[in-house]
Amino acid sequence: MADGVRLAVVGSTGAVGQEMLQILEERNIKIKDLICLADPREEGTKLKFKGETLTVKGASADSFKNADVALFAVDSNITKHLEPLAKQNNCVVIDNSSAYRLDDNVPLVVPEVNPHDIEWHKGIIANPNCSTIIMAVAINPIHKAAGLKRVVVSTYQAVSGAGVAGINELDEHVNSHLNKSEMIPQTFQYPIAFNLIPHIDVFTDNGYSKEEMKMVNETRKIMNTPELKISATAVRVPVYRSHSEAINLETEKILSVEETRRILSDSSGIIVQDDPTNNIYPMPLYTSYKDEVFIGRIRKDISSDNGLSFWVVADQIRKGAATNAVQIAEIVVDKNLY
Repeated sequence: MADGVRLAVVGSTGAVGQEMLQILEERNIKIKDLICLADPREEGTKLKFKGETLTVKGASADSFKNADVALFAVDSNITKHLEPLAKQNNCVVIDNSSAYRLDDNVPLVVPEVNPHDIEWHKGIIANPNCSTIIMAVAINPIHKAAGLKRVVVSTYQAVSGAGVAGINELDEHVNSHLNKSEMIPQTFQYPIAFNLIPHIDVFTDNGYSKEEMKMVNETRKIMNTPELKISATAVRVPVYRSHSEAINLETEKILSVEETRRILSDSSGIIVQDDPTNNIYPMPLYTSYKDEVFIGRIRKDISSDNGLSFWVVADQIRKGAATNAVQIAEIVVDKNLY
């Protein structure tokens, strides 16, 4: 619409909701009316947006009557409660939870990979898991150029992936360790300071965690590769922000390191930092608060003729969640798909 979109942010007081508001300030989406929604207990909270003060309203059945598009930054149970209410009011939902990601009737979208899937939405578009988004942006250009046969990924996931509680626990455990007092885990299964925990979400019957299986199933759906072989290991690390991934690929067609570097450098949403002789490679400390996916350590897999290995890092709160959702909203608005 010429005068802008009426946009709601559900969960606007939470970490991802706050990040969505920050990204909306930075980008060019034309907003006619911004509606901040949250738990009814937080109604009345004041938020700043582009110099103006906005008052948070409690999310309810009436919340979507004056909204065209809603960004959901809430858990699956709340999404399942509120999404039908938005649909009744012809409000398109872009959902950051896992509620509908694998629903055949709901597009699961990474704009750099499958923006065309937005066009067949039926009122809701799902935002993938953070680690999935980061990997899909990195591997899809190689798949288009050479065809993927197999993907092996190990993730090194920041504590902020577990929310504010994860950040606080890392702080507490570092202080406890330095003060030689007991580190008591509450958010994580074990002490997180100076430790690695190969356990994110619950384990399934096949020995993989739900977090690992999200990367398998969601990537296949996003890239429309239902038979793609993927094996994932997800590890929590004592880093505040930005997830890292070590990715090994086997391709149908042999690609040189130089070809791979060029393909990735020419791809949307990717920044290649790959000069190991000068110690240039991506690191979470330096990719935080940025929207791109950073790739380095690009090299041949010396155990496979068709193999490649590289290192990927991206801010999981921005590109892995909030930025990806806002990018979807931009396409919905630009193409008048609401």
